[in-house]
Amino acid sequence: MLTVSNVSMVFSDRKLYDDVNLKFTPGNCYGIIGANGAGKSTFLRILEGKLAPTTGTVSLDPNERMSSLKQDHFAFDDQTVMNTVLQGWARLYEVMTEKDALYAKADFNEEDGMKAGMLEGEFAEMDGYTAESDASQLLQSLGIPESAHQTLMAELPEGDKVKVLLAQALFGKPDVLLLDEPTNGLDPQTIAWLEDFLADYENTVLVVSHDRHFLNQVCTMMCDVDFGKIQLFVGNYDFWLESSKLAQQLRSQANAKKEEQIKQLQEFIARFSANASKSKQATSRKKQLDKITLDDIKPSSRKYPFIKFDPEREIGNDLLRVSGVSKTIDGVKVLDNVNFILRPGDKTAFISRSDVTTSVLMQILAGTMAPDEGTITWGVTTTQAAMPKDLTPEFSDPSLNILEWLRQFASKEESDNTFLRGFLGRMLFSGDEVLKQVTVLSGGEKVRSYLAKMMLSKANVLLLDDPTNHLDLESITSLNDALIDFKGSLLFTSHDHQFIQTIANHIVEVGPKGIVDRADITYDEFMAHEVAQAQVAGIY
Repeated sequence: MLTVSNVSMVFSDRKLYDDVNLKFTPGNCYGIIGANGAGKSTFLRILEGKLAPTTGTVSLDPNERMSSLKQDHFAFDDQTVMNTVLQGWARLYEVMTEKDALYAKADFNEEDGMKAGMLEGEFAEMDGYTAESDASQLLQSLGIPESAHQTLMAELPEGDKVKVLLAQALFGKPDVLLLDEPTNGLDPQTIAWLEDFLADYENTVLVVSHDRHFLNQVCTMMCDVDFGKIQLFVGNYDFWLESSKLAQQLRSQANAKKEEQIKQLQEFIARFSANASKSKQATSRKKQLDKITLDDIKPSSRKYPFIKFDPEREIGNDLLRVSGVSKTIDGVKVLDNVNFILRPGDKTAFISRSDVTTSVLMQILAGTMAPDEGTITWGVTTTQAAMPKDLTPEFSDPSLNILEWLRQFASKEESDNTFLRGFLGRMLFSGDEVLKQVTVLSGGEKVRSYLAKMMLSKANVLLLDDPTNHLDLESITSLNDALIDFKGSLLFTSHDHQFIQTIANHIVEVGPKGIVDRADITYDEFMAHEVAQAQVAGIY
């Protein structure tokens, strides 16, 4: 069991949290949520011992092992894939290396023999003799073929490196598993596999993620970083969110009948308990839910940006025709004779195992990259606004603050300071924050600024390449709702399952076999089909 006692964390300029007392127990997956900058990743570093808290202690039961997902994708470039995974269990790898070194000695003596015997015993206790086969099976489950297991990490594409580092964290079934944004860089099929793996995991998991579907699938408890505190709540993300909204409603409607609203909350709790997705958790979860009172659930202090896209005109009869598009990048053909037609009203999600493939396609559709072959034909009544995945070049002028940057894209009627300040205020830039230099903006601030630009465009076609990158859950929720309500057409890529499922009415898969156009299928149906095919093929 992992125990946090009287922990506080104070930096020179502000306090993140204080008086944190928590116990994390086996059989639970804890989703750590909070606004950007609240200290979620900092909390994981404190738990792992990489950062000392200002006060308090973190303790792990003796003989229990903790593992975490490494964030540096280049740290193991000089290691083979297999050795990288095995190093996820530090003591096992140390014993393996030490005994191999002893046996390799030319002057192996009696003392070496005794030491080797002790190491062999410890190695056997850790199931070391099946370690490589276990690691191999784990890698293959994540889509890394056996032929690549002795390859150097430096030779792997970025997406495969992410999978290997995930295998490293999972290897050996650690007692406590810390995962910071584990779905970043993973393809949808691998995310689905990870959801199933964690749902059945018998030990303790703590995960930071901005993927709401992922949190709902794997979490039994939410760890909310808010109000300068860290508190635990029973249930997954949706349950926490709805409970928080109900609590907020109760407090904001002082004249309403309190008894009626309490009953509403109790009925919601009862429904959640009855619909628990995993029967083995239902009984214990019901007992915990029965103890919840209104005072246990505080309304969140988080803020949601106001996002609304209003197209200036409707789209006519034609949206987009793509004919024979091919593109080679650095000697690799990433698009080969791509053909598809989109109709007005389509909200199309582009799906691929390769982020490069979808990003190149989105750039070609947006007109920022030319295809080697083929044509892109937009309907004459369409106007497009596009958001690239990498926003850094868009915010590279050190002479501009946010206010002046946005003014470039405003009409004459919209260009005065009062309007722009109000507009930026809706995107959570208040007061002097609008005077912040654009080159020092965080990833989330850049995305919110760029969304403001797109709202001013009044375009009837939006192209968004992984727009939820860098956004917190609140901003993702606001953007999600805005795109559901958008009256124009939408072309987008994303790794966020819920984002795709709730927005897309058309899915285009771009893969080695070209385009697979799935116009009459939801994303859930698409994923169920993909996972079933992979299971039949023995991939996952």
